[in-house]
Amino acid sequence: MAAEDEKSTSSNSGAFSIAQDDERDQEKSDDISLPAHVAGSGSLDRLVDTARDYAHAAASDNTLKAYAKDWAHFTRWCRMKGAEPLPPSPEMIGLYLADLASGTGPSPARSVSTIDRRLSGLAWNYAQRGFALDRKNRHIASVLAGIKRRHARPPVQKEAILAEDILAMVATLPFDLRGLRDRAILLIGYAGGLRRSEIVNLDVHKDDTPDSGGWIEIFDKGALLTLNAKTGWREVEVGRGSKDQTCPVHALEQWLHFAKIDFGPVFVGTSRDGKRASEARLNDKHVARLIKRTVLDAGIRSDLPEKDRLALFSGHSLRAGLASSAEVDERYVQKQLGHASAEMTRRYQRRRDRFRVNLTRAAGL
Repeated sequence: MAAEDEKSTSSNSGAFSIAQDDERDQEKSDDISLPAHVAGSGSLDRLVDTARDYAHAAASDNTLKAYAKDWAHFTRWCRMKGAEPLPPSPEMIGLYLADLASGTGPSPARSVSTIDRRLSGLAWNYAQRGFALDRKNRHIASVLAGIKRRHARPPVQKEAILAEDILAMVATLPFDLRGLRDRAILLIGYAGGLRRSEIVNLDVHKDDTPDSGGWIEIFDKGALLTLNAKTGWREVEVGRGSKDQTCPVHALEQWLHFAKIDFGPVFVGTSRDGKRASEARLNDKHVARLIKRTVLDAGIRSDLPEKDRLALFSGHSLRAGLASSAEVDERYVQKQLGHASAEMTRRYQRRRDRFRVNLTRAAGL
């Protein structure tokens, strides 16, 4: 028994040591400092802090968290195999990818998209540590190509929320302050084809807060959203609806008016009694939870068990819904969603006329 306790303690100590090493590695990756041969000064030290802030802003918080988890997983794997993660070894990374794909041991096999993301995370982490990871190296590229050839599957897409669905969803919301906010979130997110992070990162005006992801301007004919999105700054025009009950701009105006918001984040939390708006910006997870809750309340896809219904819908369901429901030229949908290519927009269209352009007949057959 004593031997077992000692073994357990040793194992826990080793895991703790690995965790500490991972934290130190992460701290090193974030470290931006003066060159050794340059003498420090107050102004230069302040510039170091500024440079750190800019470096941190190079990727979203969610991306940075994912990359940190990728690095922690890889470094643990290396140490379990008796190898060192630094400097990068294409041979070891190739073996790591093969292990992820095969699911050997207690861990399940990972999907191709997860493996691709893990590799991107490793490349980013190595770059932060001053190393270049050559993804074209044969030990990496050939293994990855084989994984994709053997295990690649069509992407699993979330269900689109169509026009009749969004109307049913907002109808389940009360007309208290919290209901006004959630109604505005759903309608603006749907009509704008917005990502959930783009919704919650909106401010009332430009430069209201340091963490702003954009701002709004309301006009007679609609609202203009200026967004700092994944692909850079873009403008999203949300026109007024045919009636106030379903108009996203009217819903936004109602929320801002009754919540008495004229500065800072547009979408914030509310007090427990639902009568006062707080100053704290909502987390993007609120949007996902809101969608799932109102999907259930509205009885959408009631032919399926509740667990399956919840799995079908996510924040992306709003973007897919706009792409699938808007009966306009595809290029306008592409612009609204901020896609770089029409092909990406088509991936979001769950319901469209695939044979509207008939090249067979155009070729004379």
